[in-house]
Amino acid sequence: QVQLVESGGGLVQAGGSLRLSCAASGSTFSNSYMGWYRQVPGKQRELVAGISSFGTTNYADSVKGRFTISRDITKNSVYLQMSSLKPEDTAVYYCYHRQVTQTYWGQGTQVTVSS
Repeated sequence: QVQLVESGGGLVQAGGSLRLSCAASGSTFSNSYMGWYRQVPGKQRELVAGISSFGTTNYADSVKGRFTISRDITKNSVYLQMSSLKPEDTAVYYCYHRQVTQTYWGQGTQVTVSS
């Protein structure tokens, strides 16, 4: 089993920044994808950013240029630097750790951007 612990969410003004962190523990593997999804009420969970074990990244168009994902393989951790935040970024952000057989999810951390 893999456990994911997220931190860094909170309330921030529009234009501000937050840095989300996610630490994985348990039966983790370097051959995995990690990243972040977000979800708002009434909408499907949306991929925000992901990063492979090789460092290849992908971003949602809505956050590209504002968010940066990074990964520390040795620490089994992934980070999301969020800048120029907008009210529409308000959501619950979920960290994921994706292996071949299954995907593990964090409990979610609330990000609220005030106008």
